Amino acid sequence: MTDGPAVQCSAKRCRADAVWQLRWNNPKLHAPAYRKTWLACDDHRESLGGFLDLRGFLREVTPFGAAADAPIS
Repeated sequence: MTDGPAVQCSAKRCRADAVWQLRWNNPKLHAPAYRKTWLACDDHRESLGGFLDLRGFLREVTPFGAAADAPIS
């Protein structure tokens, strides 16, 4: 993890530290190279990823941990 404050999972009401980043875009709204990021703990990686994948939005899932990984959007 980073040395700063913990970065939390994006799941509703979850306060766990993020360990995964789910990179996605909506092809109807975003350019192909554009990525939004949701962060997930181990417990919510599958449910958040499944939500995005079902809609055809999920592009990649990668470990989260370095300061450079912090989401911009």
